[in-house]
Parts: sequence; structure tokens; C-alpha cells
Amino acid sequence: MKQILRKTALLISIILVATGLASAKDYTITLQSNPEGAQVYLNGVLVTTSTPAIIELPKKVATKAMMFKFEKKGYETKTVTVQYSKNQLKYSPVVLCEMEKKAPAKTVSANDPTVTGRQAAQRVDRNNGGATDMEATIIRWFFDSDPRGSRVMYRVISNVPNEVKNTNETYLTTTPYEETRGFNIPGLTYQNSRNVTIEVKISKRGYEDQVKRYNVRQALDQQEISGFFELVPKESTADE
Repeated sequence: MKQILRKTALLISIILVATGLASAKDYTITLQSNPEGAQVYLNGVLVTTSTPAIIELPKKVATKAMMFKFEKKGYETKTVTVQYSKNQLKYSPVVLCEMEKKAPAKTVSANDPTVTGRQAAQRVDRNNGGATDMEATIIRWFFDSDPRGSRVMYRVISNVPNEVKNTNETYLTTTPYEETRGFNIPGLTYQNSRNVTIEVKISKRGYEDQVKRYNVRQALDQQEISGFFELVPKESTADE
């Protein structure tokens, strides 16, 4: 009979532990945050919707390592891990969390995450010159050749002619050529700049023309268009 009673008592105690009814809430802990008004999770379970708050914890929880996660809109989520002795728990310890404001998020273009929303809305317009970041970006243009004294010309080649028009060749000067200038290509945007190319041609009498092409978006990122041209003499067509 005694064995049956012992087994019954053991079974009841197991059920009580499993349901949490056997663990009295023996300890209190105060949760504070700076600023106040944070939600707090203990080991993944919400324990308060706003700080400051006093919570009661059973022994089996309070005497083990506890992870308190503090969340507040506009602030970085922060986790504070604590472990108290039974003696410390007698004095109702305080868990304090110093919260930091989130850095303002940049608005980015849905099509190109490297471009801010403000930049994505910009388009070079000859009626409003100099109003875009692209025009304000100083690009270093540098070209040299061997032999020197070659004519330097460039033109715009566009894969989106409905937005950016192709242009005829524009003469710059002779090599060596170095200048800083921005892009004032009408219709250019950060979005379509990947589809626009600057073609640079070097020409000198008695030598073959040479051409190099530069992607406009890459030039904006690198802030440079440069190249060296090794000219090749034209073959004589006269009969020997």
C-alpha cells in the first residue's frame, strides 16, 4: 500500500513540475530600460510589454542564466544575459538595458540598391544644368599616346536611345590630355548610366585610329576615365 502511495505522490509531483504548478514564484526581478517603454523577452518568451516592470520568477528559472531581449521601436534590439546567485536574488536585482537609436535607413531604388532614392529620381536636363549628383561628380579624364600629338575625340553611345541620345564625335584636344569634368549628358540617370558608354578615339596622320570605350556608371563610381594608346603606323598602299 505504501509503495502505491509513493508512486502516486511521485506521479503527482511529475505532473506538477511538468505543468509548472510545483514551482512557486519565489524571486522578483526589476526590468528597466533607457529609454523606457521597451518590450522584454526572457529566453524567447514575452514577460512585459513595457518597461519599467517587476516580474516574478520561479527558482528553477531565476537561478540559471537568463537572456533578456529588449525591443523598442526606433531603437536597436539588445540582449542582456545575467545569472544571479540565490543570495543576489534575495535583494530583487535590477536588469538595466541602455538602448541605442537606430541609424536612419537610406531610401534606395528598388531597381538598384546602390543608388539612393534621391539619386534615382535625378535626370540630367540641359534646362536645369548642374542640378544632379552625376553632374557634380568630378571625373578625371586622362589620355596619352605614343607618339604624342594625337587628336582626342569622344562620343556618347547609348543602349537606351529613347532616354539618352547618341552623339556625334566631339573634339577635345591632342595628347597628352588631362582634365576634370562632370557628365552633362542629357537624359542620363543613375539607372540608365549602366547602358551608356563613352567612346574615345585617338587619331593621328600616318597611324591607325584607336578606340576605347568606357561605361558611364563605372566612370561615375571610379571618378575617372583614362587610357594609354600605343599607335600603330599605317601600312603603305603604294606599289613597290
